Amino acid sequence: MPQVVWWSTIVGIVGLLLFDYLAHVRRAHLPTLREAALWSTVYVGIAVLFGVGVLLFAGADTGAEYFAGWVTEKALSVDNLFVFLVVMGSFRVPRANQQKVLLFGITFALVARTGVILLGAALIDLFAWVFYFFGLALLITAGGMVKPTTEENHDADNVVVRVARGLMRTTDSYHGDRLLTAVDGRRVMTPMLLVMVAIGGTDLLFALDSIPALFGLTQNVYVVFTATAFSMLGLRQLYFLLDGLLNRLVYLTYGLAVILVFIGVKLILHALGENNVPFVNGGRPVEVVEISTGLSLVVIFAVLVVTVVASLTSRWGRAQNVICAARRHAREYLDVENDPVHREEIFAKLCAEERILKQLPEKYRARIRAQEELMALLLKAHERRAEPAAVAER
Repeated sequence: MPQVVWWSTIVGIVGLLLFDYLAHVRRAHLPTLREAALWSTVYVGIAVLFGVGVLLFAGADTGAEYFAGWVTEKALSVDNLFVFLVVMGSFRVPRANQQKVLLFGITFALVARTGVILLGAALIDLFAWVFYFFGLALLITAGGMVKPTTEENHDADNVVVRVARGLMRTTDSYHGDRLLTAVDGRRVMTPMLLVMVAIGGTDLLFALDSIPALFGLTQNVYVVFTATAFSMLGLRQLYFLLDGLLNRLVYLTYGLAVILVFIGVKLILHALGENNVPFVNGGRPVEVVEISTGLSLVVIFAVLVVTVVASLTSRWGRAQNVICAARRHAREYLDVENDPVHREEIFAKLCAEERILKQLPEKYRARIRAQEELMALLLKAHERRAEPAAVAER
């Protein structure tokens, strides 16, 4: 790809990021559903128009590779949003400040993933056997994704956060959207900076799964880079648009596992076709059937459609919305809201959500009872609610 195309693309992506920083997150606010939907549509439209340009100027095969990569990376990004939700819930990030945290995470992810892409491309040029490694890595990742995902499966205190805590002191309370503050004359980190580090470190781990998947669809570095970049632009708006639906996509991880298995097999078949490993077929290429990019695009799209439809029509998927709302209201009642009248309104919503959960079939109620963190949170909220009454009786 000519350098002028590379630099034009990079300038365009940086310009979109700067626009996000200057126009949307300079003033802390919670975006409305209309705002999130509008800008999500704009960024999806930009990505699609770019893909049409690739189709027109680089050919149908390259265009199909871009769209296959973009759809796959977008789906993986939606799954990652669930983990971001858990991380920000663990750090109790005020809703108005979550936009800035997400945008920092996206910026960090783009820089980190660009490095991973360049490293992956260099390894592919030097060693043909890397395709075997990428394929096996995707199969292992797919196996791990089959495990049911809940908030208790994720830990916001990852290695990057632990290193950050070890290097600097941190405060327990937020100071607006400030990253650093002074306590007793010393500069310390606020939780705002710490959660940004957690989001960035988490996304760096995601890159180790998603980039091999893209190389399984195309070895064109420009296509891998642009599919990654355009899938992440607009992710902040998508988070607020899907906030109420993230927990309802209960079968998304299973669909993504199927896609990763498919791409993993495609990578291994490609590796066999270019084999030079001595202990495989005597170091000679193996005649295999190559999976075309067009077929890959059809399979990825079909799996995602089936997965999303199944999730949205599932009774357990609908229950997940109520579970998520109950968890959020319990936390707001315990840790966030101080106004007595508003606290009572929040507790009333929590009780209504608990009544809905109690009406679910026993198999679903058993799953809910197995979520120890959730049950402890609900119990604590009821105990806190009972404290004023106990004091009054004395």
